[in-house]
Amino acid sequence: STRHCPWKMNQLPPKNAVASPVSESTNSRVEALDNLSMDSFWLEVENIKQSAEAEQEECSLADVKTQEEGEAEAEWLQDAGLSELLGDPAVDKDNLVLLSTLTRTQAAAVQRRLDTYSRSRRRRNKHPVRDVRDVFAVGTAEKEESSPDPLWHNLRTSNTQRKTQDYSCTVRNPGKEEMFNMDVAYSEQAAVLLKGSFLSESRKLKDGNALTRFKIPKGRLGVTRIGDLSAQDMKKIPTLALIELTALCDILGFELKRNKAAKLKTTEKRLFGVPLNTLLENDQKLLPNTKVPLLLQALLSCLEKRGLETEGILRVSGSQTRIKSLEQKLERDFYSGLFRWDEVHQNDVSGLLKRFIRELPAPLLTAEYLPAFAAVQNIPDLKQRLQALNLLILILPESNRNTLKALLEFLSKVVAREKNNKMNLWNVSTVMAPNLFMHKGLPNKIPEGKEKQLAEGAADVVRMMIHYQDLLWTVSSFLVAQVRKLNESNSKRYQFCDKRIKNLLRKIHADKDKVEKNQGEPSKVVKVHASLLLKDSLEVHLNNATRVADVLRQFQKNLCQNGWNIVNTVNLLKCNNSTECTNLLLYEVGGNIGEHCLDPDTYLLDLYHINPHAEWIIKQNPSCPRMF
Repeated sequence: STRHCPWKMNQLPPKNAVASPVSESTNSRVEALDNLSMDSFWLEVENIKQSAEAEQEECSLADVKTQEEGEAEAEWLQDAGLSELLGDPAVDKDNLVLLSTLTRTQAAAVQRRLDTYSRSRRRRNKHPVRDVRDVFAVGTAEKEESSPDPLWHNLRTSNTQRKTQDYSCTVRNPGKEEMFNMDVAYSEQAAVLLKGSFLSESRKLKDGNALTRFKIPKGRLGVTRIGDLSAQDMKKIPTLALIELTALCDILGFELKRNKAAKLKTTEKRLFGVPLNTLLENDQKLLPNTKVPLLLQALLSCLEKRGLETEGILRVSGSQTRIKSLEQKLERDFYSGLFRWDEVHQNDVSGLLKRFIRELPAPLLTAEYLPAFAAVQNIPDLKQRLQALNLLILILPESNRNTLKALLEFLSKVVAREKNNKMNLWNVSTVMAPNLFMHKGLPNKIPEGKEKQLAEGAADVVRMMIHYQDLLWTVSSFLVAQVRKLNESNSKRYQFCDKRIKNLLRKIHADKDKVEKNQGEPSKVVKVHASLLLKDSLEVHLNNATRVADVLRQFQKNLCQNGWNIVNTVNLLKCNNSTECTNLLLYEVGGNIGEHCLDPDTYLLDLYHINPHAEWIIKQNPSCPRMF
């Protein structure tokens, strides 16, 4: 159906209503500060509304239809790479190897959706699907009398109880450092805390310095950042992250809602209102390997050079007339290089930046997962909110994730200049939240009386993404371990039949309870290759204390001792009797991984025992020195 874009936001309160004095019976000073701090949010909403009304935009929205029972579960199983369980004969049965990598809580999440889907199919008297208890290896006599998995029964009971009672919370100590465990699946950690109490963070804390500091404890295998894994392995991450996010939400008692992508009219423009993938395809014709749209890069670069010190940058709106005129000039002159950035006012550039984000045909956070990003605010525990955000970011398409990261890095730079531009973390978050969470391609239905809560929640999600972006752009160790298991199983090319599926899944829970003990050698001599630097490989004696950084120092020291002096045009590598090796990286290639850039603190003997068939290759850092 075609209708006017839902930007009028008639259900939103006027600005003066939001900022009005509160009752003296409450903590008036704190509440007043909170209300005043949200002025930027409502002002931004008003600017967006005026911009849309001035252009009298119309957009074709997909009708929002109520899904029948089982449809959401079927879509979820397909997105989770488990569509073969729906009886689709066209799907390669090797995909079922994914089930062998699941934790108990992840298996319970799959089982729940299979159960719901199976019931819905039976009620509609359609072609029967595989019984969930057949898939998860429960005896026939137990099918009608018991739940297929005691863990799922316990989780379902606990979740039912959680919906009717409040969390037991203790308030975090602001500014305190805590460990952020990425070795154990988040859903498994939450299951352990089911009967315990959660730490909550006061939502009144608008000062970024008062936020809890989290540190990822480095295990023997180091930390893996987004970008450290090959594209082939990263394609497996979103599926695993979706299953884990669903399992986490199940345990916390939150429904994971997803939208269908809205269908919008195509545009004849080349820059604004163009899908991210189309923009990148066009940009890559000019600059291969471009990962962030060139226009966005130009906008951010202009603001970084001349706008970071400007008071009220992002908050103070530029002229709508000038912004519209600049957009037309960019459409005409950007790719020809004739556009003069030095003649544009900084506030107009920030207006163009926000307009570029809003005009994307689909939200930057994607239409499918925008409700999930918004729902993160409902999780009472800060650490678990960050766990959910981490998984959501891993689920995002690569183009969206890279573009979001570029935007968040810029916003961090704005916050860092707070003393000059008067834009602290909360100010920036409240201004950017409407641009990320309001979209003309999706209905903006806000329940009456919930405006302030939803607005603060959206701003809080943006605040977390800005402040904790380094943590959020990390691939959890348990996900990397699951990728390794997938690669190992796929390399064996099992042809699964129902009997093998049953046997495989019967062992899931038993295997998870066993502690894997390494029986490898206490030491090992391996070869490290550096074909781009030297013809001969380097022999390295590994023991329990040998780290990646030690090997890189040894490699560079050998070069120096042999009289080598390798300096290329961009000064990637210097060898002047120095043991600094930040411009060299060690990669793990092959075996149960595609290609993995290793953390300098990875213990190589441990890695060898996990992946003995891999090659280790030293390469020059393709960009800037790696920081940890």
